[in-house]
Amino acid sequence: MHLYQQQTSSRRLIGIGLVAAFHVALVYALLTGLGGQVASLIHPPIQTKLIEEVKPPPPYVPPPEVQVSQPAPANAITALSHDKPPEAAPQPVPQPVRVAPRVQVGKSCGTPEYPAASRMLGESGAVVLLFLVDVDGKVRQSRVESSSGHPRLDDAARDALSLCHFTPGTADGKPEESWARLRYVWKIQ
Repeated sequence: MHLYQQQTSSRRLIGIGLVAAFHVALVYALLTGLGGQVASLIHPPIQTKLIEEVKPPPPYVPPPEVQVSQPAPANAITALSHDKPPEAAPQPVPQPVRVAPRVQVGKSCGTPEYPAASRMLGESGAVVLLFLVDVDGKVRQSRVESSSGHPRLDDAARDALSLCHFTPGTADGKPEESWARLRYVWKIQ
């Protein structure tokens, strides 16, 4: 048994010696720069060059045809006079003059009623409504574009808006369906 312990001890010492030698060699390689040289041999450095952007050549434009002038016969002059004049560039189509819908004077919507629950909770804020007014001046659609932060206040503003009467928007003086915005501020007095 004594022999077995000696062999195990000597193996341990040999293992520790090899690990220590490996570490000494590694530290030596790092200090002398051998590690960098080995790495450069394995992976050569990447070389980069700045080059100028290659631009495609300009498109080929054939040279204009050269016509030789010869005295024109008499009938050629009359043929030239019957050619159509060049067409004028199309004129831009004028845009119609539009006027946005507005609340009818005398038929105002009035102030929406402050929701009781919102008043008790101290809710306040501003809501921006986007709405579609038809040719009869009635609100056909509405949606909240920017919320007050409280759905009850937003809904109350939309409900009140549906009771309003508007002068419809126009295009060149003719009534048309059109979208408009309304901002309502809810503030507890």
